[in-house]
Amino acid sequence: MSDEVEPGVVRVRLDLSYDGSAFSGWAKQAGGRRTVQGEVEDALRTVTRSRETTYELTVAGRTDAGVHARGQVAHVDLPEGLWADHREKLLKRLAGRLPKDVRVWSVREAPSGFNARFSAIWRRYAYRVTDNPGGVDPLLRNHILWHDWPLDVDAMNEAARSLLGEHDFAAYCKKRDGATTIRTLQELSLARGMDGVITATVRADAFCHNMVRSLIGALLFVGDGHRAPDWPGKVLATGVRDSAVHVVRPHGLTLEEVGYPADDLLAARNKEARNRRSLPGAAGCC
Repeated sequence: MSDEVEPGVVRVRLDLSYDGSAFSGWAKQAGGRRTVQGEVEDALRTVTRSRETTYELTVAGRTDAGVHARGQVAHVDLPEGLWADHREKLLKRLAGRLPKDVRVWSVREAPSGFNARFSAIWRRYAYRVTDNPGGVDPLLRNHILWHDWPLDVDAMNEAARSLLGEHDFAAYCKKRDGATTIRTLQELSLARGMDGVITATVRADAFCHNMVRSLIGALLFVGDGHRAPDWPGKVLATGVRDSAVHVVRPHGLTLEEVGYPADDLLAARNKEARNRRSLPGAAGCC
């Protein structure tokens, strides 16, 4: 599959953020549910006066219902003439048309070979939780999880270290037919801020469904003393979902940033990302 656009078409990169509280996730859905993709595509169609034509967005990471994004990236392919007519005022016009819980911060022509999804080399999420016995600041209640047991951040970081690297994360993912659960977890660390809020930073080349929220669920069980620090690593090694691993609520999760390689490495990255992965020694060729 080529990532070169067709003649007469321009690939445009959009950088955006949104509060996921009132959305049924990123991806368009049947039944009229409100989604981020739907809102942005509708706004794009309106401000470019495209009437019945919808220019479909490709996104770096599809977020679930209730999950937020500060550094989401998408691309859209537009006719050259339409891009030429609207490029200078497109950002401001989108700001006037989009609802207040979605913002597009940058609209620019993408480099050759760029694909918002397949070109990405990592995605970085943050999950925020507080163990304050009084609960969550009301102004932040849609972005921070309240855990009503004291949490030992050092124990959680000890547990997190056993999960780093390339593994089959089947024990922490919701299985999907035909999709691999092999991922490279590049960073998993937690820090308590001056305000008492604990922020977990989670970075990987890609994530399978529910992976971040399941990992955080396991670490919370360690942090509150219900499990030993070696337990999440043992669960990972079994490759089977453990009923004690809870998928935590989505509102504490934010997609913070997506990383891309240098422009001359985009094509190679796209090809690599499309290859089905297996662990060394595992069955299967691709």
